Amino acid sequence: MAWVCWTRRMQGLVCRNGSGILGHKFIIYAQQRIGFRKAPKKNEAQRPEAENGAETYRSGVSPPVPEPVLYTTSMSFKRLFKPFLFTVGFTGCAFGSSAIWQYESLKSRIQNYFDELQTDWQEKLQPQKGDFRKQVNQWWNSLSEGQRTVTGIIAANVAVFCLWRVPFMQHTMMRYFMSNPSSSTLCAPMLLSTFSHFSLLHMMANMYVLWSFSSSIVSLLGREQFLAVYLSAGVISTFVSYFCKIAKGRIGPSLGASGAIMTVLAAVCTKMPEAQLAIILLPMFTFTAGNALKAILALDTAGLILGWKFFDHAAHLGGALFGIWYMTYGYNIIWKNREPLVKFWHEMRTKSPGKGGKF
Repeated sequence: MAWVCWTRRMQGLVCRNGSGILGHKFIIYAQQRIGFRKAPKKNEAQRPEAENGAETYRSGVSPPVPEPVLYTTSMSFKRLFKPFLFTVGFTGCAFGSSAIWQYESLKSRIQNYFDELQTDWQEKLQPQKGDFRKQVNQWWNSLSEGQRTVTGIIAANVAVFCLWRVPFMQHTMMRYFMSNPSSSTLCAPMLLSTFSHFSLLHMMANMYVLWSFSSSIVSLLGREQFLAVYLSAGVISTFVSYFCKIAKGRIGPSLGASGAIMTVLAAVCTKMPEAQLAIILLPMFTFTAGNALKAILALDTAGLILGWKFFDHAAHLGGALFGIWYMTYGYNIIWKNREPLVKFWHEMRTKSPGKGGKF
């Protein structure tokens, strides 16, 4: 469910699947090195195309690209100052905006209650809609609130997935939709990489897990609070990944929604530890949500300590720990104390010209 992409000098990019089921490599960007090479001397053997043991891939479409490897370098923790401010600021704005959004939604429902009744009555008098539109409406209404909420997130992931296939967008995608502590752009990719998948299998695995837990998490938090938690989790898990990469001196880019999805999974497992879960390919084996969360935490902790390179274990742990913390302490600290902000917004809205009225 987690993917890590490592690159070397941005000559190539390989995405590795961390679903635990299949592993595939995908070359997604290739840039030919410009320059001239000395002709080898007569008594000197021809140098291989790939140096440092990197295998060269040849294609009739793209230039030869050496296989990317994770590289080690020393980097100052000062590079984390801007990402830290961005993490704190974005998280605060996400929860503040969600609190205001919830207020506006509730106010709109109350004010439009009779309008909705009138609309329903008029629809009965009007001719029936076409079969296709009627089926779409029936399908949409059959979804739970959580499934309708994550539909927008899934659509955004699909759109970004398609952009990876546009050749002239490659440079933009690598700069803004992959998080890398050595990149010149540090803050925007912390959020945008949460919606970024290059592999179809990677995206389908992450979106399936999100869809499966959507009803539970939205029923626990509500639509507005869930979106605040999800977006904040993506940024926080990326910051934890930045920190661990710089601390260990092993630098490389990452992308995917695994950190945010780990927050969703951990939050549900924390609130409903006795819920029964199963693996999609092995539905006959069930286990409790609490045991699943313990196993995931143990696996990612071992991977982080032992230096396994197949997953971004730091992002996993960051997302999972944020989900546990929020359901245990964060809800009471953050969401239950939103009343002063909502009250301030309510007073500002009622005093604004043209928007008067009482709630």
